Amino acid sequence: MQGLNVIADFDSSLGGFAGASYGGPHIFSRKGRQIRVSVFELPDPRDGGCMLAFGDIGCHPLVRIHSRCLYGDALGSDDCDCGQELERSMDLIQAEGAGVLVYLEQEGRGAGLAWKARGYRVGEMFGIDTFDSYRRLGLRVDSRHYDVAARAVRALGLTRVRLLTNNPDKCRALAEAGIEVDPVPLTITLASPRGKRYLQAKRVHRHHTIPVDDQVDNGRRRTWWWPGRRR
Repeated sequence: MQGLNVIADFDSSLGGFAGASYGGPHIFSRKGRQIRVSVFELPDPRDGGCMLAFGDIGCHPLVRIHSRCLYGDALGSDDCDCGQELERSMDLIQAEGAGVLVYLEQEGRGAGLAWKARGYRVGEMFGIDTFDSYRRLGLRVDSRHYDVAARAVRALGLTRVRLLTNNPDKCRALAEAGIEVDPVPLTITLASPRGKRYLQAKRVHRHHTIPVDDQVDNGRRRTWWWPGRRR
């Protein structure tokens, strides 16, 4: 699929994205390499953001759906895998010369940075993970939805993707939008004790595809998603 066709396909589907705008294409430079990118705004008060289409994405591209994380993406935190997942995804997209990044404004699993910080503090006080911290704060453990992202990917004319994720909810959202999903798990190693615990908490609470860490594991084995499966 050529770049101009991507734009045309997306423009023809803008009915689901009132107020959406398009920017590009232009050259993007990273790690000494260049790649062409087109930017699509995804306006939504809860789960909006932007979608970046790199290169000529073809019919079975790499796709990363990523929730914003200031600590991980910008500050290089060792306590979560967000920054490493984003960097790994971009490395793979650049190596292939094409792909899609959907970047969503869903800081703190949709709760926002201030609530995320409160969750960290409660976790330190009671020795619990951020999922249990959110429950103590009266929050949903994860308030994100991926229907906006799924519709955006589908609006590019894509019916099959290689999804860079450990998160079964993202796979399910794309599948429900009529997109065939080939999951590509991202194996990340974190250095800090909190980071190691967080990876296992995501595996246990949200069924992410993350290898068991015997130094942290509470006995539950890892799980995964496949089309048609429901939890």
